[in-house]
Parts: sequence; structure tokens; C-alpha cells
Amino acid sequence: MAENKEEDVNLGANKYRETQPLGTAAQTDKDYKEPPPAPLFEPGELSSWSFYRAGIAEFMATFLFLYITILTVMGLKRSDSLCSSVGIQGVAWAFGGMIFALVYCTAGISGGHINPAVTFGLFLARKLSLTRAVFYIVMQCLGAICGAGVVKGFMVGPYEKLKGGANFVSPGYTKGDGLGAEIIGTFVLVYTVFSATDAKRSARDSHVPILAPLPIGFAVFLVHLATIPITGTGINPARSLGAAIIYNKDEAWNDHWIFWVGPFIGAALAAVYHQIIIRAIPFKSSRS
Repeated sequence: MAENKEEDVNLGANKYRETQPLGTAAQTDKDYKEPPPAPLFEPGELSSWSFYRAGIAEFMATFLFLYITILTVMGLKRSDSLCSSVGIQGVAWAFGGMIFALVYCTAGISGGHINPAVTFGLFLARKLSLTRAVFYIVMQCLGAICGAGVVKGFMVGPYEKLKGGANFVSPGYTKGDGLGAEIIGTFVLVYTVFSATDAKRSARDSHVPILAPLPIGFAVFLVHLATIPITGTGINPARSLGAAIIYNKDEAWNDHWIFWVGPFIGAALAAVYHQIIIRAIPFKSSRS
């Protein structure tokens, strides 16, 4: 049995010693080469079909994300009681489940960001160029607006009454509470994205890219469970913008800055933490 086990380790995708502590094997493996950072500006992308194909994928994914999730929120608010509807848990599952499905579908085309905060965090880590990051964010916001607009078209009557699924700080909480919830919630999401798509882990464990959408979707689900009572859970500026534009009432716009500032701060903190603490990339650069 011991011989068979050793043979499986040697011949399998994981070529590192079985006694090597998890999380350190890829850092010391000589075969792994750190990919170069993406250029800040890459004008050549503008003439590539794959660039526009990726943007269209981000638009469609964010459109479907808003369509399903906002409809779920509308169904919850339309019910007389939480017990007669999907409840907060159902809304959280709708958000997390859609992220899982959409990341799985679009990861091979655009990376499956579906969120300007995720795009911003990956840009700070130099995983994509500024050209692509700006294009993704624009397409994500347009997709979100269209998705929320379709929901309003289905529910013209109750849409205004049900506040269009827009994000705002709930009564009983301060703007500081809402900002903190958005920062921490987005940190959890973007940190999970970095960990689930880490190239080092992919080199060590071949199953990681296949499973990447699962922890990302699960992180979205858990953050929604925690922060729906506070802000309705943004952690995605495109989602908040799409709902606010289509609802277009003062209630949605008064706190709207929170759903851009909070997620971008959370994404930046996650990028810095992952690059410096988890990957120690600046220290490796100095040694080289």
C-alpha cells in the first residue's frame, strides 16, 4: 500500500514530496516560473478579437447575474413574510450560485470577473493591463444596467414599491457601518479569488483551476448572509450601479458612494495582502 501511494504521488499531477507542508511546496519549487506582470498599457489589445470577446463575455455574465439576483430579491420583498419566500438564505444562494455558474462559464474567456472590484484587485496585482481593466469595468456596468432594466420591464408595477433591489444602508446602521461591511465583505471575496486562481497552486495541484468557481461562489454566499441586513450586500459596484440607475430614487443615490469606495478599498487590501503576505513577491524580487 505504501509503495502504491508513493507511486501515485510521483506519477500524479502533484509532483511534490508528500512530506512537504502545504503552501510551501510551490514557493520553493525550481520548475515554477513567476509570470511577468501585465503591462500597464497594451494598445495592441485593441486590435485583437479576443479582447472584445472577453468584454462581451463580461457584459453577458453581469447581465445574467443582475437579472437572476434582482428578480430573486424582488420575489423576497414581494412576499408577505420571509417564510413564504426564499428568505435571506435563498437570496444569498442566488448571488453565490450565479457567481459559481458564471465564473465557471466565462473563466476561460475573460477570467470571469463579473465585478469591477475583482477587476481592480487583479489590476493592482498586475494580472491584467489598465486597458483591459477599464474595458471590463465599463462592460460590467453596462451589463448590470441592462440586467436590472429587464427586471423592471417584468415588474413595472411593484418595481418602484420594492425599491428595485438597490443597495443602501439599512435603518439602524450608520454610513460607517455600511462602509466597513463593504470593505470586509469585498476583502473576503477578492482574497478568495486570488487564492482560488493562484498560479502556484495550479502548478502544484492540477484540480485547483477546476474547483476555482466553487470557493468564489461560496464566499459570495457567506458574505451575503452576513451583510444583507446591513447594506443589502453590494461588494460589486456594477451590481449596485445597475440597480441604482434603473431604480433612480434618492434613497439609492444617497449611500451609493459606499458601494464603490468600500469594494475598491477591500479589493486593494486583498491584493496587497495576497501579494506581500501570501506570495511574498516583493521580497523575491529584491533577492533576484
